[in-house]
Formats: sequence, structure tokens, C-alpha cells
Amino acid sequence: MTLRTKANWTGLLFSAPFILGFLAFTLYPVGASLVYSFSEFNLFKGATWVGLDNYKWALQEKEVRISILNTLYMVVLATPATLIVGLLLAQLLNLKVRGQSVYRTLFYVPSIVPAIATSLVWMWVLNPQSGMINTALQWIGIKGPNWLLDPAWTKPSLILMGAWGAGGVMIIFLAALQDVPKSLYESAEIDGAGPVRKFFRITVPCISPIILFQLIMSLIAYFQYFAQAFMLASLSNSGANQTMAGPGKSLLFYAILLYREAFVDFRMGHASAMAWILFLLSSIVTLVVFRTSNRWVTYGGD
Repeated sequence: MTLRTKANWTGLLFSAPFILGFLAFTLYPVGASLVYSFSEFNLFKGATWVGLDNYKWALQEKEVRISILNTLYMVVLATPATLIVGLLLAQLLNLKVRGQSVYRTLFYVPSIVPAIATSLVWMWVLNPQSGMINTALQWIGIKGPNWLLDPAWTKPSLILMGAWGAGGVMIIFLAALQDVPKSLYESAEIDGAGPVRKFFRITVPCISPIILFQLIMSLIAYFQYFAQAFMLASLSNSGANQTMAGPGKSLLFYAILLYREAFVDFRMGHASAMAWILFLLSSIVTLVVFRTSNRWVTYGGD
């Protein structure tokens, strides 16, 4: 055995855990879900081929349309809200002030709190009778809404929760801001540019590749939005049944309906078809964002 062959086998040996795990826990489930999407399968009996029936069901089912609209609401509104809050926090925490590291830690901690714990805390914060937000609004003479039981306010509540947990977005933006050349700011100050003009003319173009990355990751995350809405729907009175839809089905997101079809009603064929529709939809949106990014993303060599 030559030295090169031995090195190759050694590399494969060390890579074997990942390769086996990828084949068993990623590639096989993906392939199986594609087959099940064309089958009737409920985990208790063998799959029966039904062709495109599962996809026809997904396109015709009213609850699927509701879940898509709820999910698009979060994609369209929560994504920019999270990015804007994360960028503004990063801009503030990039200032040279005393106790800077303490502030950075405090603003980052919410993003590493488990979603279950976050949801429980926010159910208390958003309580219409004794919650902190409605109590604060009452002090200034404003009657707060019924955040978690009014269909008009359930999704804004989730957006508020997402903005509170924007620490992960913030920390990446903070790293990007520290990489912006200081000479550009100095030149702009000599030309008389103010903070706002420097932000939009220098900061945003310089970190635009990071904005693109954050945008793509946030879009994918909100297309799969699940944990917080699932907790709020399950723990509220309107989620006591098995629909997991929340008041007025306002918390019925696509991933929740997919979960319900798969693990509550055991219709794995429906769930697999929904999963592949979600994959195609998020892929199309991601591709559109990439194709249009050359209009606003500036790279170092440009």
C-alpha cells in the first residue's frame, strides 16, 4: 500500500462517522420522504402508491392555504423586523462606551435561551391582565390588546418575540461592522457627512454581503417557523385541542400543519408532500433573492 493510498484510507476512516450519519439520518430520510409524498403511508402499514394525490390535496386543502398565508406573514414582516433590530443593536453596541462587553452579553443572552423557555416567559409578559407590556401601556393611559387570544395580535406577538431574540443576528452584524475600514468614515467626516449619511453610504454597502447572508438565513428560518407558535397555541386555551391552530387559526403555520399531519393524524404522505412543497417554495424565494442581490450587494473587489 502506497503512502498516498494509506493517507486516503485514513482520511475516509476519520470521515466515516459523518458519512454514515449523513447517509442514515439525512440522505435516506430525504429520499424516503420523496417516495412517501407519492404514497399513502401512516407508519402502521406499508406505503401505497397514489401518484400526485397528496400534492392535489395540499393545493386544495383550505388549512394548507391558511398556513401558507400565516407563514408568509412572518416571512414578509418578521424577517425585516429581525434584521433591522439586529443591525441597530449591533450599531449601538459597536460604540466605544464603558461596560461595552457587559451590554453585548446582555443583548446576546436572549438568543441562546431555549424557545420553550422563551415562549413561557413571553406568555407571562404578554398576559393581558398582569403582563409587563399591558401594565406599562396602562400607566400612560393606553388599553393594551389581548395579545395571545386576539387573532389580530398573535402574529405581532411572535414578531415581538423574534425581535427580542435577535442577538444571533446582532452578533454577526457586530463582527461585520468591526471589519468596515475606519479610513472610509474619516474621509466621509472630512467631506461633512453626518452619522445617517455615513450609515447608508458606507456602513450598509460595506456589510451588504452579510446582510444578504442574514436575509437568506432568516427567510429559511421563518419559512420553517414552528417552536414559538407551537408553544403558544398548545399552552393557550384555544390550543387545548389537537388542532394546534391558535385563536382563529392565526397560529396555524405551515410547519405546524405539517407536524400535525405527520405525528398527530399520521398522514405521512400528506406531510411529505407538504415538506417538498415547502422546499420548492423556499428554494424559489432564495433563488430570487440571490438573482437580485447583484443590484444591492457590494463585494470588496467591486
